[in-house]
Amino acid sequence: MSIAHRMTGSGNHKVLVLHDWFGTSAGWGSFLDCLDGDTFSYAFLDYRGYGDRQDVTGAYTLAEIADDALALADEIGWERFSLVGHSMGGKAAQQVLAQAPQRVRKLVGIAPVPAGPYLLDADGKALFYGAAQDRDKRLAIVDLVTGQRASRTWIDLMVDRSLRLSTREAFGGYVKDWVTADLTERIAGIRVPVKVIVGEHDLALTADAMRDTWLSHYPNAELEEIANSGHYPMHETPVALATTLETFLRA
Repeated sequence: MSIAHRMTGSGNHKVLVLHDWFGTSAGWGSFLDCLDGDTFSYAFLDYRGYGDRQDVTGAYTLAEIADDALALADEIGWERFSLVGHSMGGKAAQQVLAQAPQRVRKLVGIAPVPAGPYLLDADGKALFYGAAQDRDKRLAIVDLVTGQRASRTWIDLMVDRSLRLSTREAFGGYVKDWVTADLTERIAGIRVPVKVIVGEHDLALTADAMRDTWLSHYPNAELEEIANSGHYPMHETPVALATTLETFLRA
């Protein structure tokens, strides 16, 4: 069965892109207009229960995302590729790396969840685990990770898209796995070139958190903090994100 995905570009450098918990393969905004399609080919995967695969059920785990990502790479004939993962997709990308390190050329995490468990207190658990069924909790999360500085109109747009383009079962299932899964022992020390990109206003996945996790796990990792952005630089600062991403991939 063909795996639904979106493609852009026709370049020789293949890049597999994994979206965030609230997103889909189409949820990258004007960032897509800034990509170099002559140098790169980008494949954007929808997870089970999301986007064009809302009717595809599953276990809703990182391992399942990785299996589907590798199956998609096989389907489109990509033996080696770079990986880009945003937020939850950053942890899913590390799961792909753990399963097939020989296939990964470079790894980029955009406001990425680290490989270890994402520790939540009681209020945090109520907020994140409750977001599958509660619109207000989704809104509070997007407001938090963008530094409580984005317009209510834009936040409403992000939340309503997530409600419309993902099933409650999938949304609730993935969070239980990306919060608790521990991939640290499987990825620590892998020498793949890694770039970590965070927004200066992200109150959850900060530069300090990346130094304590991603940069300590990967010997060839570098970190960049994008000014005037929170958790969604593909929407908040698309030109800056595309420029730093492709500068790293070209090197």
